[in-house]
Amino acid sequence: MGWLRLVADRFRQGWLGVVEATLAATVSWAVAAALLGHPQPFFAPAAALIVLGQARGQRMRRAVEVVLGVAAGVLVADLVVQALGRTTWTVLTVVLLTVGLAVAIGASSVSVVQATVSALYLVTVPPSTDALVPFRFVDALIGGLVALVASQLFSARQPLAPLLAEARQTFAALAELLTGISEALDHDDEPAAVAALHRARQLDAAVDRLQTAVLAAGEALRLHLRRRRHIGRVHALEASSRQVDYAVRNLRVLARAAVALTRLPVANPPELGAALRCLAEAVRRAGEALAADLTGQDEAADRYAEETDVAALDAVRTAGRLLLTPEPPLPIIMIVGQIRATAIDLLRGVGADDVAVLARVDEALGLPPL
Repeated sequence: MGWLRLVADRFRQGWLGVVEATLAATVSWAVAAALLGHPQPFFAPAAALIVLGQARGQRMRRAVEVVLGVAAGVLVADLVVQALGRTTWTVLTVVLLTVGLAVAIGASSVSVVQATVSALYLVTVPPSTDALVPFRFVDALIGGLVALVASQLFSARQPLAPLLAEARQTFAALAELLTGISEALDHDDEPAAVAALHRARQLDAAVDRLQTAVLAAGEALRLHLRRRRHIGRVHALEASSRQVDYAVRNLRVLARAAVALTRLPVANPPELGAALRCLAEAVRRAGEALAADLTGQDEAADRYAEETDVAALDAVRTAGRLLLTPEPPLPIIMIVGQIRATAIDLLRGVGADDVAVLARVDEALGLPPL
């Protein structure tokens, strides 16, 4: 029964893609064949499936690439077939010219494949009518447009909802990691520190999902004329997601230093756990600030940003006291440095001025002004 449960879980996670692909392929074929009367509208469902096969946020660009790829492949193949007929040398020439031309102009792999497949189809499948060539281009256009519409059906009412959920999950995971590291250091628990390091190494996937969600939200808003005014907020979160990426890298180094510290025969200072808990609170407040900004709650966003500022500087200030002790162990110095770097990333993520952030964080750490 284990395999059955696995299959059910996979279908539950991927059912939306199944529905989108089935709907888009069927509708695009029906539009091209039944509504417009195109003979053999193979490229309509094919183009729809190719577009839907791309990650959300890249489908609009891929739709354009598919259409251009079909046009280029058909043009090359038509010229070569008229010159050489349908022979083995025709196939060689068409593939060489199509791939070479696509590579020369810097086309993506999707465009290269689509152009080549289109050209080969034209060479190997004789047209049923003299007007087949323009039909292929129109069929690809139909498939791309239908795919874009199908991919937006389930997010039409709330295009920002998936991004909001992903942002909350990402910041919650960061805060949970910091809390886990602080507890491991409080109890000098090496296995718990190692487990935290393992979680830190998995956070790159969360950042990738967040950045994909940002692209998908931007694409959805561009396709919703009445909601385009919100796209500036998505762009702001896109900039913040880069800071989250930097913060994840810092936390991975921090977690590695925490493991090293638990292996030393020294007592961990309580200030270290306190600083990490303050930083975890700053992460939570930053997540709330970005979520509030995304949903248009400007006053709440400003309030959460101020709370992020307070908690992040408290974390740096608390950690900075450890540098005043005589000859602190190297892992402690590394952890303090990563707390500083993460605080900077968080404050930049909520929109603080870069120059002012550096000055204020270094002041909280006890460093002299530059």
